[in-house]
Amino acid sequence: MFRRTFWFTTGVATGVWATTKVNRKLKQLTPESLAATAANKAIEAGHRLKDRAVGFALDVRANMAQREAELQDALGLDADPELPPARRYAAIENRNKPKTYVIDHTTYTYNRNEDH
Repeated sequence: MFRRTFWFTTGVATGVWATTKVNRKLKQLTPESLAATAANKAIEAGHRLKDRAVGFALDVRANMAQREAELQDALGLDADPELPPARRYAAIENRNKPKTYVIDHTTYTYNRNEDH
């Protein structure tokens, strides 16, 4: 009698365990679960890629500053050059504003985009 009870209990426990495993696997294979898993992996990959890109950019910036300092030392460009004085007039006139002519006390604009 004890043997039958043991094997019956073992069979029931195995059946419950197998059913639980199969149900978990089926839930993992639903479209919603697969989409959520893929989205989570994509987000993680994006974060890793961003961290690597930021690290690379910082390394490039540091090495660029170091190389620039080496070149300035080699060429003797450490001193700041004197800049010319600032201009007091516009180098290029504003061409966006249409020219206005006054003829016979009437104002005319030379604007080809004007409706006639």
